Amino acid sequence: MGKSVRVKSFELVTRDISDVDLNLLHGLSTAVGWPHRLADWDFLRNIGHGIVAVDGIGRVFGSAMWFPQGEDFATIGLVITSPRTQAQGAGRWLMDQVIERCACRNLSLNSTKAAFQLYLSLGFTHEATTFLHRGIVSGLPFPPSPDAALCELPADQLAEVMACDMRAFGYDRSRVLALLSEIAVTCVLRRNDKVVGYAMRRPFGGLHVIGPIVADSDEDAIQLASWHFQALQGQAARIDTREATGPFTEFLAQCGLSVEQTALTMSKGRRFLNRIAAEPWVYGLAGHALS
Repeated sequence: MGKSVRVKSFELVTRDISDVDLNLLHGLSTAVGWPHRLADWDFLRNIGHGIVAVDGIGRVFGSAMWFPQGEDFATIGLVITSPRTQAQGAGRWLMDQVIERCACRNLSLNSTKAAFQLYLSLGFTHEATTFLHRGIVSGLPFPPSPDAALCELPADQLAEVMACDMRAFGYDRSRVLALLSEIAVTCVLRRNDKVVGYAMRRPFGGLHVIGPIVADSDEDAIQLASWHFQALQGQAARIDTREATGPFTEFLAQCGLSVEQTALTMSKGRRFLNRIAAEPWVYGLAGHALS
């Protein structure tokens, strides 16, 4: 058992998330309206680290996870407190422990509006807004560019996209991408035999998430999203992006994906988002927990 705290009438202690029944984690996220399936929890638990707040009889009252990406960076996600302990200090208690365990790393997370003030008080800085686009894929796919080639990339060839991703994301997340590729379909965009972008598609929360999407321009990001949309006509899809306006977001709307909610991208330590003109950029997130 880890550290303990009293929240209202509950005496809570922390346990490693790997020691907790998946059904209890699923029940926690369901209680706050989050879409994670058992399979999503299982995947994220295998890809990262986490702690869970439990009482003396094993009931789960909160969770928090972190995902190391490279040597000096981690994303934080799945920070959940049950409705009975929200606004009672359990979230801060869990976050204090996560920050302590990630002491040598720069951090980033995507905050709900409700948790925004908590993260500000913990030293996080607001950098951008993330827009969750979701809907039933419809409409005609974007016509392919004559000077670029799109094709599916086998998981064992993922090394081809790593340099492009590193330039866009800013950190080495090769381990995370390798694990994602095992459950995802990956499309790669080449121009003059050079990889200039890629996009993954995987099941999540009862629909298909397209992300990460990494490209040099809106037009290339559209090409990549369109490749996946061709396989998803009539099905529910989701793309999370920090693009507020422009051709990419207009294309998503034309294909039936509208903004359903937003999150706030925040960082602690080195600034996370550093967009450079004519360089690859993350147009679609891998996920709120993975960024």
